[in-house]
Amino acid sequence: MPPALSTEQQEAVLREFREQLVQEDLIHDGDSIGTDDRTLTRFLRARHYNLKQAKAMWKACQHWRGTVEGVGIDELYRNIDPWDYPERDHVFNCWPLWFHKKGRPLNIHFFGKINMPKLYKHISPERHWQTVLVNCESLTREVLPAATHAAGRPIDGTFVIVDLKGFSLSQFWQMKNLARSSFQVSQDYFPETMAQLAIVNAPSSFTTIWSFIKPWLAKETVAKVDILGSDYQSVLLDLIEAENLPSSLGGTCNCEGGCEKSNAGPWREGRQERREAWLRGEGEVAVQVNKDVLAAGARGTAEEDAEERKDKDSHEQALEEKASRGGLGGILSSVARKADSPGPPTPPLDAASEISGLALSPTNSEAGEGVRPDAMVAATKESEVRAVRESAPVA
Repeated sequence: MPPALSTEQQEAVLREFREQLVQEDLIHDGDSIGTDDRTLTRFLRARHYNLKQAKAMWKACQHWRGTVEGVGIDELYRNIDPWDYPERDHVFNCWPLWFHKKGRPLNIHFFGKINMPKLYKHISPERHWQTVLVNCESLTREVLPAATHAAGRPIDGTFVIVDLKGFSLSQFWQMKNLARSSFQVSQDYFPETMAQLAIVNAPSSFTTIWSFIKPWLAKETVAKVDILGSDYQSVLLDLIEAENLPSSLGGTCNCEGGCEKSNAGPWREGRQERREAWLRGEGEVAVQVNKDVLAAGARGTAEEDAEERKDKDSHEQALEEKASRGGLGGILSSVARKADSPGPPTPPLDAASEISGLALSPTNSEAGEGVRPDAMVAATKESEVRAVRESAPVA
């Protein structure tokens, strides 16, 4: 891997990248891939700021977007609303995955409920694959822009939570081919859209599953993955506000009709009107984000989240110091806050469960190898499993 570039060097490469894309007619105003600096930066990060490789990746992505399924992703997105299609309930009952809430969007998956034979009684494999594609598209087209607009700061990626409770080898065999294809699409065409991944309830059988998945994956994913075991609630709540975390994962959110099918988040606000107007050829389906919000530099989500976490910690420390100056009441308030804070990180899994992660979201691939998948990503460490990464971002 080449040495890290300074912020100034990254911005210079970004300017050159845009100039080359314009000169070679690879980018146009209104392209649904996204033409802002944040989008271009995702492609650069995925290729370690190698201009030649990033440009090849962009070109391949634009070609795919114009030809996928014989109609292109824009037409497919018109034909299938990722959040409202006839078979949606059947899909969510047999492979639950959804986006959720404000701040950094949560991307939640319950693998233990996967049942592909049952699913294909209600939807053809071809049609299901098309719903997977438009779900991938919804992340960059609608979810992240809306999250950015609501937060008032750039949000380029999701916080992925994968619950493996009850996940078995037989379920893995059912989904293996689809998972591999999903990996390929996501990393090829939606790079660098996962900021953090937490795996909970990993079964011991996952070591076998991992041996099959490992050849598909990029080593860069390791830095984004945390294994939390079965005692994970306090750790998640240290990273995610309780009101944004479904009660099934230890939070306090109970969306009407269930969090799984609510797709609750800022991307839902005014969404029906926007989509109907877009289908008539009037405007965009996505929330329009102020350019000043997007113009926040070319850094990655990890650095930005670390800064936000530092700011939050400083603010809480200031409040605690203020309370401590308020006499006995302030002291009791401070003690109460400490009592409510989460305990130490969950200890690592034992050696028999030496895994570092599985995700349904993007990461980098090796430069020059072609682009590998990342809508569902797994990663490992050779010698140990990390229970919680101390620098995990704040959702």
